[in-house]
Amino acid sequence: MIEPSAGPLAWVNGSDAPEKTEINLGFMALSDCASVVVAATQGFAQPFGLTLNLKRQSSWASLRDNLVNGQLDAAHSLYGLIYAVHLGIGGVAASDMAVLMGLNQNGQSLNLSHGLQALGVTRPEALQQHVHQSRSKLTFAQTFPTGTHAMWLYYWLASQGIHPLQDVDSVVVPPQQMVAHLQAGRIDGFCVGEPWAASAVKQNMGFTLSTTQALWPDHPEKVLGCTRAFVEQYPNTARALVMAILEASRFIEQSDENRRSTAQLLSAPEYLNAPVECIEPRLLGNYSDGLGNHWQDPHALRFHGDGEVNLPNLSDGMWFMTQFRRWGLLREDPDYLGVARQVQQLALYRDAASAVGVSAGGANMRSSQLIDGKVWDGSDPAGYARSFALHAMSASAPLLARR
Repeated sequence: MIEPSAGPLAWVNGSDAPEKTEINLGFMALSDCASVVVAATQGFAQPFGLTLNLKRQSSWASLRDNLVNGQLDAAHSLYGLIYAVHLGIGGVAASDMAVLMGLNQNGQSLNLSHGLQALGVTRPEALQQHVHQSRSKLTFAQTFPTGTHAMWLYYWLASQGIHPLQDVDSVVVPPQQMVAHLQAGRIDGFCVGEPWAASAVKQNMGFTLSTTQALWPDHPEKVLGCTRAFVEQYPNTARALVMAILEASRFIEQSDENRRSTAQLLSAPEYLNAPVECIEPRLLGNYSDGLGNHWQDPHALRFHGDGEVNLPNLSDGMWFMTQFRRWGLLREDPDYLGVARQVQQLALYRDAASAVGVSAGGANMRSSQLIDGKVWDGSDPAGYARSFALHAMSASAPLLARR
């Protein structure tokens, strides 16, 4: 491994040279794919001996399948997707998976329709009252059954006294199709990543009721995911890939101008295929909710944070498993810490971070307080999963997967 002062070419030409130099890298059309796109297109991969072939995916399910079958080497991925595959949840056979690094925190939103806005349902209390008094169920969309957006939607609704699996209906819609579903009246709201929530506001198709960073400031979001087999077969390649994306992540956050140029890059047809005016404001932390409120969000989408964003904390991975347990996706408690240690590639990440001069921290856990006042620090995951008043942990819950 090179020292931070050594040039990248010295590392590439040495015994740690990448075993595989051409990488098929999956992504979804979301603003938080930025560090992956920047790394691939702005010269951050070549110094580490890599060529990154970006492969936009049509849905999270297709991205998952292409990761598992080897068509993709690695991908911009939902945290919960990687853990679901590892645990065999959701109709797929269990397959050993790996989280190489965190790609971003924050930056997702829960939006409601213009129809609910017209009824005066513009505050959490009004939504709770509407749900419990209306004869018909509202339908909310999220992007993948075990994904971050499903977990944020469920957690937020439950924090407001709304049972997400009983009081409302939940459907899966790919991110880039959310606005069309809202426009067609097929859904009453959604939880999705940018720029699609901002796009709905821009097109006067409803409003942003809450951001996910209001639910959990600096929450984990997308990760760089791959199979464990890829890491084992190509460890130097995996490390080089992390190094390249770390450099790109740091670049994006060096200035507002870099964020603006990133928004311009992402707007291209081959990436987000969305107007830059729907991407740039929230990428800069400038929020308008469609109700006349405007603010500079202190916990907007971030990609690096001096390495805080990128460290694959064990507690971050464990949190998603507690929510799988809470909502009946896991019939029994897994070995939370043991599974997280299998999936989170902390040693590889720390090697890569050290090589490019990024602080990797000493702790593998972090403590956070969520919207309902509960503190998550990874110390008692089984107890945490059982601590919620609203859940789906009945003894008769269907056995979807165990591992």
